[in-house]
Amino acid sequence: MTLDGSVNVENVARVGVVVIGRNEGDRLIRCLDSLKLAGVAAIVYVDSGSTDDSVREAEKRGASIVKLDLTRPFTAGRARNEGFELLVHQCPDIGFVQFVDGDCELAPNWLSKAQDFLDRHAKVAIVCGRRQEKHPDASQYNKLCDIEWNTPVGEADACGGDALVRVGPFRHVNGFSDVLIAGEEPELCHRLRADGWKIWRLDADMTFHDAAMYRLSQWWMRGVRSGFGYAQVWSATRKGEGTALYGQQIRRAVIWAGILPAITFVAALHDLRFILGLFGIYALQVTRIALRHGIMHTTAWSYAFFAMLAKFPELQGVARYVLMASRGGQRSAILYK
Repeated sequence: MTLDGSVNVENVARVGVVVIGRNEGDRLIRCLDSLKLAGVAAIVYVDSGSTDDSVREAEKRGASIVKLDLTRPFTAGRARNEGFELLVHQCPDIGFVQFVDGDCELAPNWLSKAQDFLDRHAKVAIVCGRRQEKHPDASQYNKLCDIEWNTPVGEADACGGDALVRVGPFRHVNGFSDVLIAGEEPELCHRLRADGWKIWRLDADMTFHDAAMYRLSQWWMRGVRSGFGYAQVWSATRKGEGTALYGQQIRRAVIWAGILPAITFVAALHDLRFILGLFGIYALQVTRIALRHGIMHTTAWSYAFFAMLAKFPELQGVARYVLMASRGGQRSAILYK
């Protein structure tokens, strides 16, 4: 970044961008326009079977297009990998690739800050910043997304879907898994850290996300997707080096949404007061979570309530994975909007 705060074009010109999306509409247009302003070397848009004008709008804005083969299951990891391959084929000299979801806009000067950090820290393979929700007050579900993305600054275990990656390490570990429904970013970071690389989060705005989540059903399906991803990533990492990912999240879902209700149901056959006891246990856990996040704030109580409720769709997702794995199948992306 220059002294006057403008973008250093020479710096970001070594960066290419891969955007993935499906029926993002105006969100994709805003995303692509923000990338054009950043002055990047090239933009590749990967479309996962959109039925709107996404492909045409991307072409109008100078992006190269990858249309995923409809005969294979869609996953975010597969989309990013195919976009990456086209990008480095077109621009073999770029050293960094920014991955962006099509419902996000890139923050001004993010690329310059992120690349400068990677230039100064040779052992960092991926750098990410703060993804913020554009309309956190439009719904309680949007607000929950914004809270979820406010992770600690510094060395991290994982990044999210938006991140700047070094081309070399990414290629060395063969990129994202193309079969994971969710959690493909933590699984990639898991392999990179095992290979001696670091992941870092900067205290800087990176992207502005438009969740557009206004219904409980959307939030619920997002939780199902998370649970499915927990189980799938745990299965993929349990035989490798280090601790398998998401074991704790799976245990919590099984205990809070499975074992406790099951025990209560059996006990209630003899005494219905056990049901009141179960709700009391849930209430205590909600209070405990709210205390950690500032009990005097309404947002803390909302977050705590939904953090507990989320165990139920997450367990549903885990069960979906177990059923799929037992049948030897492969599932495509679980959509929630």
